[in-house]
Amino acid sequence: MPARTVPPVRHRGSVRACHAQSRAPSVTGMRIVVIGATGHIGTFLVPRLVRAGHDVVTVTRGSSTPYADSPEWQQVERVTADREQEDRDGTFGDRIAALRADAVVDLVCFTMSSAEALVTALRGSGTHLVHCGSIWRAGVSHVLPVTEENATEPFGDYGVQKDAIARMLKHETAEGGLLTTSLHPGHISGPGWMPIGPLGNLDPTVWTKLSAGEPVEVPGLGAETMAHVHADDVAQAFQLAVEHRDAAAGEDFFVTAPTALTARGYAHLVASWFGQEARLEPVSWDRFRETTVPEHAGASWEHLSRSQVFSTEKPRRLLGYEPAWTAEATVLDAFRWLVEHGEVDVARPLVV
Repeated sequence: MPARTVPPVRHRGSVRACHAQSRAPSVTGMRIVVIGATGHIGTFLVPRLVRAGHDVVTVTRGSSTPYADSPEWQQVERVTADREQEDRDGTFGDRIAALRADAVVDLVCFTMSSAEALVTALRGSGTHLVHCGSIWRAGVSHVLPVTEENATEPFGDYGVQKDAIARMLKHETAEGGLLTTSLHPGHISGPGWMPIGPLGNLDPTVWTKLSAGEPVEVPGLGAETMAHVHADDVAQAFQLAVEHRDAAAGEDFFVTAPTALTARGYAHLVASWFGQEARLEPVSWDRFRETTVPEHAGASWEHLSRSQVFSTEKPRRLLGYEPAWTAEATVLDAFRWLVEHGEVDVARPLVV
Protein backbone atom coordinates (compact mmCIF):
# COMPACT_ATOMS: atom_id res chain seq x y z
CA MET A 1 0.00 0.00 0.00
CA PRO A 2 1.47 3.42 -0.88
CA ALA A 3 2.46 5.81 1.88
CA ARG A 4 -0.18 8.26 2.99
CA THR A 5 0.32 11.85 1.96
CA VAL A 6 -2.32 13.59 4.07
CA PRO A 7 -0.61 15.97 6.54
CA PRO A 8 -2.08 16.73 9.97
CA VAL A 9 -4.26 19.85 9.99
CA ARG A 10 -3.25 22.22 12.80
CA HIS A 11 -5.79 25.04 12.83
CA ARG A 12 -8.85 25.54 14.99
CA GLY A 13 -12.32 25.17 13.58
CA SER A 14 -15.09 22.62 13.35
CA VAL A 15 -14.12 18.97 13.45
CA ARG A 16 -15.73 18.45 10.06
CA ALA A 17 -13.74 21.32 8.55
CA CYS A 18 -10.47 20.26 10.19
CA HIS A 19 -10.69 16.85 8.60
CA ALA A 20 -12.22 17.80 5.28
CA GLN A 21 -8.90 17.04 3.58
CA SER A 22 -8.44 13.65 5.25
CA ARG A 23 -8.91 10.56 3.18
CA ALA A 24 -12.51 9.41 3.55
CA PRO A 25 -12.73 5.67 2.79
CA SER A 26 -15.91 4.15 1.50
CA VAL A 27 -18.25 2.63 4.06
CA THR A 28 -17.33 -0.85 2.84
CA GLY A 29 -13.92 -2.18 1.98
CA MET A 30 -12.00 -0.35 4.72
CA ARG A 31 -8.87 -1.77 6.29
CA ILE A 32 -9.66 -1.95 10.00
CA VAL A 33 -7.28 -2.92 12.79
CA VAL A 34 -8.89 -4.26 15.98
CA ILE A 35 -6.64 -4.25 19.06
CA GLY A 36 -7.75 -6.76 21.68
CA ALA A 37 -9.90 -8.56 19.15
CA THR A 38 -10.68 -11.77 21.04
CA GLY A 39 -12.31 -10.17 24.09
CA HIS A 40 -15.95 -9.53 24.91
CA ILE A 41 -16.48 -6.87 22.23
CA GLY A 42 -14.09 -8.18 19.60
CA THR A 43 -15.74 -11.60 19.63
CA PHE A 44 -18.81 -9.95 18.06
CA LEU A 45 -17.19 -7.00 16.29
CA VAL A 46 -14.72 -8.85 14.09
CA PRO A 47 -17.36 -11.08 12.42
CA ARG A 48 -19.59 -8.01 11.93
CA LEU A 49 -16.83 -6.12 10.16
CA VAL A 50 -15.93 -9.07 7.94
CA ARG A 51 -19.56 -9.60 6.96
CA ALA A 52 -19.79 -5.90 6.08
CA GLY A 53 -16.98 -6.32 3.55
CA HIS A 54 -14.07 -4.84 5.50
CA ASP A 55 -10.47 -6.05 5.52
CA VAL A 56 -9.84 -6.83 9.21
CA VAL A 57 -6.52 -7.13 11.01
CA THR A 58 -6.65 -8.46 14.58
CA VAL A 59 -3.95 -7.60 17.11
CA THR A 60 -3.81 -9.84 20.20
CA ARG A 61 -1.30 -11.46 22.51
CA GLY A 62 -2.18 -14.74 20.81
CA SER A 63 -3.00 -16.42 24.11
CA SER A 64 -6.79 -16.54 23.85
CA THR A 65 -9.55 -17.36 21.41
CA PRO A 66 -12.89 -15.58 20.84
CA TYR A 67 -15.71 -16.42 23.22
CA ALA A 68 -17.74 -17.65 20.24
CA ASP A 69 -16.36 -19.04 17.01
CA SER A 70 -17.61 -18.06 13.58
CA PRO A 71 -16.35 -18.67 10.03
CA GLU A 72 -15.50 -15.00 9.56
CA TRP A 73 -12.43 -15.43 11.77
CA GLN A 74 -10.84 -17.44 8.96
CA GLN A 75 -10.80 -14.31 6.80
CA VAL A 76 -8.85 -11.99 9.09
CA GLU A 77 -5.17 -11.11 9.14
CA ARG A 78 -3.72 -11.92 12.56
CA VAL A 79 -0.93 -10.03 14.30
CA THR A 80 0.52 -11.18 17.63
CA ALA A 81 1.83 -8.47 19.95
CA ASP A 82 2.39 -7.94 23.65
CA ARG A 83 1.05 -4.42 24.03
CA GLU A 84 2.21 -3.88 27.59
CA GLN A 85 5.78 -4.84 26.76
CA GLU A 86 5.82 -2.92 23.48
CA ASP A 87 4.37 0.14 25.20
CA ARG A 88 7.26 -0.05 27.66
CA ASP A 89 9.67 -0.38 24.74
CA GLY A 90 8.00 2.50 22.90
CA THR A 91 7.32 0.40 19.80
CA PHE A 92 3.61 -0.47 19.91
CA GLY A 93 2.33 2.70 18.28
CA ASP A 94 4.74 2.35 15.37
CA ARG A 95 3.69 -1.28 14.91
CA ILE A 96 0.05 -0.23 14.58
CA ALA A 97 0.86 2.72 12.30
CA ALA A 98 2.80 0.38 10.01
CA LEU A 99 -0.40 -1.60 9.37
CA ARG A 100 -1.71 1.46 7.45
CA ALA A 101 -5.32 1.14 8.53
CA ASP A 102 -8.27 3.32 7.61
CA ALA A 103 -9.51 2.82 11.17
CA VAL A 104 -8.00 1.45 14.37
CA VAL A 105 -10.39 0.15 17.02
CA ASP A 106 -8.59 0.07 20.36
CA LEU A 107 -10.45 -2.13 22.83
CA VAL A 108 -7.71 -2.55 25.43
CA CYS A 109 -6.22 0.84 26.30
CA PHE A 110 -6.26 1.67 30.01
CA THR A 111 -3.64 4.36 30.65
CA MET A 112 -3.02 7.86 29.38
CA SER A 113 0.56 7.07 28.40
CA SER A 114 -0.56 4.16 26.23
CA ALA A 115 -3.28 6.26 24.59
CA GLU A 116 -0.96 9.18 23.91
CA ALA A 117 1.68 6.95 22.39
CA LEU A 118 -0.82 5.51 19.91
CA VAL A 119 -2.19 8.94 19.03
CA THR A 120 1.32 10.24 18.40
CA ALA A 121 2.15 7.31 16.13
CA LEU A 122 -1.07 7.67 14.10
CA ARG A 123 -1.16 11.47 13.88
CA GLY A 124 -0.99 12.63 10.26
CA SER A 125 -1.88 9.22 8.81
CA GLY A 126 -5.54 9.89 8.04
CA THR A 127 -6.47 6.96 10.28
CA HIS A 128 -9.60 7.13 12.44
CA LEU A 129 -8.90 5.97 16.01
CA VAL A 130 -11.94 4.55 17.82
CA HIS A 131 -11.24 4.05 21.52
CA CYS A 132 -13.11 1.88 24.03
CA GLY A 133 -13.73 3.69 27.29
CA SER A 134 -16.21 2.93 30.05
CA ILE A 135 -19.39 4.29 31.60
CA TRP A 136 -17.29 4.64 34.73
CA ARG A 137 -15.87 7.82 33.24
CA ALA A 138 -19.08 9.11 34.88
CA GLY A 139 -19.36 9.25 38.67
CA VAL A 140 -22.40 8.94 40.89
CA SER A 141 -25.66 9.86 39.20
CA HIS A 142 -27.24 13.24 39.93
CA VAL A 143 -29.58 13.49 36.96
CA LEU A 144 -31.13 10.51 35.17
CA PRO A 145 -30.62 9.50 32.52
CA VAL A 146 -26.91 10.28 32.50
CA THR A 147 -25.79 11.89 29.24
CA GLU A 148 -22.45 12.82 27.75
CA GLU A 149 -23.15 16.38 28.91
CA ASN A 150 -24.43 15.95 32.48
CA ALA A 151 -22.17 13.17 33.77
CA THR A 152 -20.52 13.88 37.12
CA GLU A 153 -16.80 13.64 37.86
CA PRO A 154 -15.46 10.08 37.96
CA PHE A 155 -13.92 8.41 40.98
CA GLY A 156 -11.54 5.50 41.29
CA ASP A 157 -8.39 5.09 39.19
CA TYR A 158 -10.09 3.15 36.38
CA GLY A 159 -12.84 5.70 35.79
CA VAL A 160 -10.50 8.67 36.19
CA GLN A 161 -8.07 7.23 33.63
CA LYS A 162 -10.86 6.47 31.14
CA ASP A 163 -12.27 9.98 31.49
CA ALA A 164 -8.86 11.58 31.05
CA ILE A 165 -8.20 9.55 27.91
CA ALA A 166 -11.59 10.47 26.43
CA ARG A 167 -10.96 14.17 27.10
CA MET A 168 -7.50 13.98 25.56
CA LEU A 169 -8.89 12.33 22.42
CA LYS A 170 -11.66 14.89 22.08
CA HIS A 171 -9.13 17.74 22.44
CA GLU A 172 -6.79 16.11 19.91
CA THR A 173 -9.49 16.06 17.25
CA ALA A 174 -10.84 19.51 18.09
CA GLU A 175 -7.34 20.93 17.60
CA GLY A 176 -7.12 19.46 14.11
CA GLY A 177 -4.99 16.45 14.99
CA LEU A 178 -5.86 12.79 14.72
CA LEU A 179 -9.51 11.98 14.02
CA THR A 180 -10.79 10.14 17.10
CA THR A 181 -13.97 8.80 18.67
CA SER A 182 -14.51 7.27 22.11
CA LEU A 183 -17.29 4.83 23.00
CA HIS A 184 -18.12 4.07 26.63
CA PRO A 185 -19.95 0.76 27.14
CA GLY A 186 -21.87 -0.32 30.20
CA HIS A 187 -21.50 -3.70 31.93
CA ILE A 188 -20.75 -5.81 28.87
CA SER A 189 -22.56 -9.14 28.97
CA GLY A 190 -23.10 -12.03 26.61
CA PRO A 191 -22.72 -15.78 26.13
CA GLY A 192 -19.40 -17.07 27.38
CA TRP A 193 -18.78 -15.25 30.66
CA MET A 194 -20.43 -14.35 33.96
CA PRO A 195 -22.46 -11.12 33.84
CA ILE A 196 -22.50 -8.64 36.69
CA GLY A 197 -25.15 -10.16 38.93
CA PRO A 198 -28.10 -8.81 40.93
CA LEU A 199 -25.84 -7.62 43.77
CA GLY A 200 -23.45 -5.82 41.45
CA ASN A 201 -20.72 -8.45 41.64
CA LEU A 202 -19.62 -11.80 40.21
CA ASP A 203 -20.56 -13.97 43.21
CA PRO A 204 -22.02 -17.17 41.67
CA THR A 205 -23.80 -18.19 44.89
CA VAL A 206 -26.37 -15.42 44.36
CA TRP A 207 -27.71 -17.21 41.29
CA THR A 208 -27.88 -20.48 43.19
CA LYS A 209 -29.85 -18.95 46.08
CA LEU A 210 -32.33 -17.20 43.78
CA SER A 211 -32.91 -20.39 41.77
CA ALA A 212 -33.70 -22.22 45.01
CA GLY A 213 -35.95 -19.54 46.46
CA GLU A 214 -33.52 -18.98 49.34
CA PRO A 215 -33.12 -15.59 51.10
CA VAL A 216 -30.63 -13.14 49.62
CA GLU A 217 -29.26 -10.17 51.53
CA VAL A 218 -29.29 -7.00 49.41
CA PRO A 219 -27.14 -4.02 50.49
CA GLY A 220 -28.69 -0.57 50.58
CA LEU A 221 -32.19 0.10 49.33
CA GLY A 222 -32.21 -2.34 46.43
CA ALA A 223 -33.20 0.56 44.18
CA GLU A 224 -29.64 1.11 42.97
CA THR A 225 -29.28 0.64 39.23
CA MET A 226 -26.85 -1.10 36.89
CA ALA A 227 -26.25 -0.45 33.19
CA HIS A 228 -25.85 -3.72 31.32
CA VAL A 229 -25.35 -3.93 27.58
CA HIS A 230 -25.07 -6.91 25.25
CA ALA A 231 -21.64 -7.37 23.69
CA ASP A 232 -23.19 -7.54 20.22
CA ASP A 233 -24.86 -4.16 20.73
CA VAL A 234 -21.51 -2.71 21.77
CA ALA A 235 -20.01 -4.25 18.63
CA GLN A 236 -22.81 -2.64 16.62
CA ALA A 237 -21.90 0.76 18.05
CA PHE A 238 -18.22 0.35 17.19
CA GLN A 239 -19.08 -0.73 13.65
CA LEU A 240 -21.33 2.30 13.25
CA ALA A 241 -18.64 4.63 14.55
CA VAL A 242 -16.15 3.27 12.03
CA GLU A 243 -18.59 3.39 9.14
CA HIS A 244 -19.97 6.85 10.02
CA ARG A 245 -16.62 8.53 10.30
CA ASP A 246 -17.78 12.12 9.81
CA ALA A 247 -20.63 11.83 12.31
CA ALA A 248 -18.37 10.16 14.87
CA ALA A 249 -15.42 12.55 14.47
CA GLY A 250 -14.40 14.08 17.79
CA GLU A 251 -17.40 12.65 19.63
CA ASP A 252 -17.87 10.51 22.72
CA PHE A 253 -20.78 8.15 23.27
CA PHE A 254 -22.22 6.14 26.14
CA VAL A 255 -23.32 2.70 24.89
CA THR A 256 -25.81 0.73 26.97
CA ALA A 257 -29.03 -1.21 26.66
CA PRO A 258 -32.20 0.87 26.36
CA THR A 259 -33.31 -0.31 29.82
CA ALA A 260 -31.55 -0.66 33.18
CA LEU A 261 -32.11 -2.98 36.14
CA THR A 262 -32.32 -2.16 39.83
CA ALA A 263 -30.71 -4.60 42.24
CA ARG A 264 -34.06 -5.83 43.58
CA GLY A 265 -35.67 -5.88 40.14
CA TYR A 266 -32.78 -7.94 38.79
CA ALA A 267 -33.08 -10.39 41.69
CA HIS A 268 -36.81 -10.80 41.13
CA LEU A 269 -36.14 -11.31 37.41
CA VAL A 270 -33.59 -14.08 38.04
CA ALA A 271 -35.88 -15.85 40.50
CA SER A 272 -38.70 -15.76 37.96
CA TRP A 273 -36.54 -17.65 35.45
CA PHE A 274 -36.86 -20.61 37.81
CA GLY A 275 -40.51 -20.13 38.72
CA GLN A 276 -39.52 -18.68 42.11
CA GLU A 277 -40.32 -15.56 44.11
CA ALA A 278 -37.24 -13.68 45.26
CA ARG A 279 -36.86 -13.52 49.04
CA LEU A 280 -34.86 -10.37 49.58
CA GLU A 281 -33.58 -9.04 52.89
CA PRO A 282 -32.33 -5.42 52.77
CA VAL A 283 -29.22 -4.95 54.92
CA SER A 284 -26.80 -2.14 55.67
CA TRP A 285 -23.54 -1.91 53.78
CA ASP A 286 -21.67 -2.63 57.01
CA ARG A 287 -23.63 -5.85 57.47
CA PHE A 288 -23.10 -6.80 53.82
CA ARG A 289 -19.35 -6.30 54.10
CA GLU A 290 -19.23 -8.45 57.22
CA THR A 291 -20.93 -11.41 55.52
CA THR A 292 -19.52 -11.12 51.98
CA VAL A 293 -16.11 -11.99 50.56
CA PRO A 294 -14.18 -8.68 50.31
CA GLU A 295 -13.72 -9.01 46.55
CA HIS A 296 -17.46 -9.35 45.99
CA ALA A 297 -18.40 -6.68 48.55
CA GLY A 298 -16.01 -4.23 46.91
CA ALA A 299 -17.40 -4.94 43.45
CA SER A 300 -20.96 -4.45 44.73
CA TRP A 301 -20.07 -1.03 46.12
CA GLU A 302 -18.30 -0.01 42.88
CA HIS A 303 -21.34 -0.92 40.77
CA LEU A 304 -24.25 0.02 43.03
CA SER A 305 -22.95 3.24 44.57
CA ARG A 306 -22.85 4.85 41.12
CA SER A 307 -26.50 3.86 40.48
CA GLN A 308 -26.35 4.82 36.82
CA VAL A 309 -28.89 4.86 34.00
CA PHE A 310 -27.65 6.19 30.67
CA SER A 311 -29.29 7.86 27.72
CA THR A 312 -28.67 6.30 24.30
CA GLU A 313 -30.06 9.34 22.47
CA LYS A 314 -26.71 10.63 21.20
CA PRO A 315 -25.46 7.41 19.56
CA ARG A 316 -28.94 6.84 18.15
CA ARG A 317 -29.06 10.34 16.66
CA LEU A 318 -25.53 10.58 15.29
CA LEU A 319 -24.68 6.96 14.49
CA GLY A 320 -28.02 5.20 14.05
CA TYR A 321 -27.41 2.96 17.07
CA GLU A 322 -30.37 0.64 17.65
CA PRO A 323 -29.74 -1.75 20.53
CA ALA A 324 -31.33 -5.12 19.89
CA TRP A 325 -31.13 -6.29 23.49
CA THR A 326 -32.83 -4.92 26.60
CA ALA A 327 -30.97 -5.27 29.87
CA GLU A 328 -33.38 -8.04 30.84
CA ALA A 329 -32.74 -10.04 27.66
CA THR A 330 -29.01 -9.39 27.88
CA VAL A 331 -28.53 -10.93 31.32
CA LEU A 332 -30.78 -13.86 30.44
CA ASP A 333 -28.74 -14.58 27.31
CA ALA A 334 -25.55 -14.59 29.34
CA PHE A 335 -26.99 -16.65 32.18
CA ARG A 336 -28.61 -19.22 29.91
CA TRP A 337 -25.20 -19.94 28.39
CA LEU A 338 -23.73 -20.48 31.86
CA VAL A 339 -26.50 -22.92 32.78
CA GLU A 340 -26.28 -24.82 29.50
CA HIS A 341 -22.51 -25.19 29.88
CA GLY A 342 -22.57 -26.16 33.54
CA GLU A 343 -20.73 -23.01 34.60
CA VAL A 344 -23.10 -22.13 37.45
CA ASP A 345 -24.91 -24.22 40.06
CA VAL A 346 -28.71 -23.90 40.00
CA ALA A 347 -31.34 -25.66 42.07
CA ARG A 348 -33.79 -26.35 39.25
CA PRO A 349 -34.13 -25.96 35.48
CA LEU A 350 -34.86 -22.67 33.80
CA VAL A 351 -38.52 -22.17 32.87
CA VAL A 352 -37.86 -19.45 30.30
